[in-house]
Amino acid sequence: MPRIAPLRTSLARLTRPLVAASTYTRAFHLFTALALGVAVALVYPGLEGESGAADAFALLAVPIPILVAFGLLAEARRFEGFLARLLLRPGDESDIVVTRSQGWADRWRTALWLVLRVELAWLGLALAANAVFVGVAMIASPATDRGVTFSGIAFAGGAGHWWLIPLGLLVIVGALYYLAGVGWLLTRLGTRLLGPSASERLAIAERRTEQLLEHNRLARELHDSIGHALSVTVLQAGAARQLLDSDPGFADRALEAIEETGRQALEDLERMLLLLREAPEPAAPRPGLPELKVLVDGTRGAGASVELRVSGPLDAVPAVISREGYRIVQESLTNVLRHAGPVPIDVTVAVDDHDVELTVLNSVPAAGTERSVVGAGSGSGLRGIRERAALLGGEATAGAQDGCWRVHVRLPLRWAS
Repeated sequence: MPRIAPLRTSLARLTRPLVAASTYTRAFHLFTALALGVAVALVYPGLEGESGAADAFALLAVPIPILVAFGLLAEARRFEGFLARLLLRPGDESDIVVTRSQGWADRWRTALWLVLRVELAWLGLALAANAVFVGVAMIASPATDRGVTFSGIAFAGGAGHWWLIPLGLLVIVGALYYLAGVGWLLTRLGTRLLGPSASERLAIAERRTEQLLEHNRLARELHDSIGHALSVTVLQAGAARQLLDSDPGFADRALEAIEETGRQALEDLERMLLLLREAPEPAAPRPGLPELKVLVDGTRGAGASVELRVSGPLDAVPAVISREGYRIVQESLTNVLRHAGPVPIDVTVAVDDHDVELTVLNSVPAAGTERSVVGAGSGSGLRGIRERAALLGGEATAGAQDGCWRVHVRLPLRWAS
């Protein structure tokens, strides 16, 4: 039994080219090129008077100028790319483009592809098909008395020539392997000649990089928004549970704050999922610095005493700075609630002609008190704040200062101009 499994694997690998669908879709692709070559040769110069070597030369050489002329058309690359994707690389289309030629280099590559495609059709499919018919004639020959003649080759008849049957089967199998090899070569040529050019590869890489950066940014926003909402909700729910009997009014306000926080978190989540899906529906606007009052009110609902001080026109701050500044303050408040609990917090926003300065200052709990209120976190909060500031050309610092914890961020306005 241990020897059967490797043998079965070897047989499957050996017979794969004969049963693979791609072998026959590629053969059909060669057939379309064969038909194209015949049609061109029939139109000009015509094959009625040709025979033998001259006829073969006409089939191979006459279509070349017309194929080159067609390949130099910009739309030819789109058409050939579509066919190649469909028939050469079904299910794996990343290496073949379906766009117009962007320059003369693309046009000449398409022209070369057309010529090689037609030549391989004659040297590949035509020869393989001829070999298959020869194999069929060999198999049928022993069943006749006078034998069979095909393509100028005579095969003797009679039962005494039974050996022609297995030999004919070998010829057919060999022809199919040859056809599979030609199809593999055609596919390699297609990926080289119809694949993206150097400039297109660069553009694809740039788009991919932009998508990854966008997804990373959305992941940070999701972390900030949902993390803040969950931190506030946990603290509000805990406070409401403890004061439900002694202070029903506070418990009612806490539950109302939980509802509002959850609603905002759901809106953020829906907006980010729309962006990730690249849906055509417009996403909800992202909050900015003018919405800090709503953010601070939600944090107060968790039991923290928050003082917000604003100087300068928040509406004059560029949108990208405003959005990122909001997220920085949100993440800072989340970190305070997560690690220090509902302690007094000072939030200061100062806007001038050159910078936006954000400062979040909170008292540090006394030694021995509980420091992690809603989980230890992953340590990505401060790192995310620094990354946001750095991407905008600013800087962020965080550390203990006079018995408090201070986060300070400076964002230059010139960066967004």
